[in-house]
Amino acid sequence: MGLFILRRLGVMILTSICLTFIVFFMTNLYPNLEKLAKTQGNFRMSDAEVTSFLGRNGYLDPLPVKYAQWLGVLPGWTVEVSDGMRGRCVTGTVTPEAMAEAPRFCGILQGNWGYSTVFRGDVGEIISTRLGLTAKLMFWVMVLMVPSALLLGVLAGMREGSRTDRTLSTFAITTTATPEYVSGVILIAVFASSAVGLRWFNGTATGAMDNATFNNFFLPVLTIALYGMGYIARMTRASMAEVMTAQYIRTARLKGVKFSDIVMKHALRNALIAPFTVIMLQFPWLLNGVVIVETLFNYKGFGWTLVQAAGNNDIELLLGVSVVSVIVVLVTQLISDIGYVYLNPRISVS
Repeated sequence: MGLFILRRLGVMILTSICLTFIVFFMTNLYPNLEKLAKTQGNFRMSDAEVTSFLGRNGYLDPLPVKYAQWLGVLPGWTVEVSDGMRGRCVTGTVTPEAMAEAPRFCGILQGNWGYSTVFRGDVGEIISTRLGLTAKLMFWVMVLMVPSALLLGVLAGMREGSRTDRTLSTFAITTTATPEYVSGVILIAVFASSAVGLRWFNGTATGAMDNATFNNFFLPVLTIALYGMGYIARMTRASMAEVMTAQYIRTARLKGVKFSDIVMKHALRNALIAPFTVIMLQFPWLLNGVVIVETLFNYKGFGWTLVQAAGNNDIELLLGVSVVSVIVVLVTQLISDIGYVYLNPRISVS
C-alpha cells in the first residue's frame, strides 16, 4: 500500500504540473495580457504603452521561465525602472539595496500566490476565505445529499421492479435531469417569491456567509443536493439490486435469516462499494460545480470567486483557483482508490 501511494503521489505531481501549465499558458496569452494592461491602466493605451506595462511587470519573459518563476523554482523577475527597481518578490518600486535583500524565490512553493487585481489583496488569503465559505456549503450539502441518496437507492434496490423501485427511480432520474439553474429558480419562485406567497426562505444566501440559518441557507443546499442525489441514488440502486441476486444472499434467505439482517449485515457493505467512488467524486464536482448556485443565490464562495476572476481577467487569482481545483480532484481520487481497496478485498493495489 505504501508503494502504491508513493507511485500515485508521483503521478499526481506530474498531473498537477501539466494541468497548471495548461492553465498558465491559456491565461498568459497575449490578448489576455493586453486586456490586463488596459484594465490596470486605461483602455486608450497605445501598443507601446501596453508593451511597457507588461515589461515593467515581468509578463514579457518566455513562457517556461514565467511558469517556473510562478512555481518558485526559478528566481523571480526583476526589472529596472526610472525610479528604482521592480520585481516579483517585492511590492511596488524599491531601491537596488532593498531588492538585494529581498528573497530570490517567491512562487507557489514559497507560499506567494500573487496579487489579485480585482479584490486588491493577496490571492492566498482570498482563496482561503472563499474556500472556507464553500466548504461550509459543501458540508451541509453532503450531510443532506449522501444519506438521502443512499436511503433512496437501498430502498429501491431491495425490491427490484416493485412500485417503490419505480417511484424512487423516477424521482432520482428527474432530479438528475434538472440542472441547478432550473431547480434553483423554481425553489426561489415557490419558497422565496412573494408572487406565490410562500416566503418561507430568503432568496439570497449572502447573509449565510456570516451567520448561516435555515432561512438563508437551506435553498442553496437543497438545490445542489437535489442534483447530486439522483446520481448517487441510481448508482446505489443498481449496485443493491445486483447484490440482492447474489448466491450468498439466496443462501441466507433459504436459511431463514431475517430480511432486515440480510440487507444490513450482508448486502449493504458490498452494495456501497460502487457508490463510495461516486460519493468521493462529488467533492471536486461540488467545489467547481457550485458556480451556478453561488452566483444564483449571491453566495460569495469559491465558485463565485472563480466567476469574478474569469470575468475580470484576474490572472493570478485564476491560477490560484486552478491550483486548488487540481489538488482537490487528485486528492479525492487518491482517497477514493484507497477506500475502494479497503471496501473490496478482492481488489489488489498491485
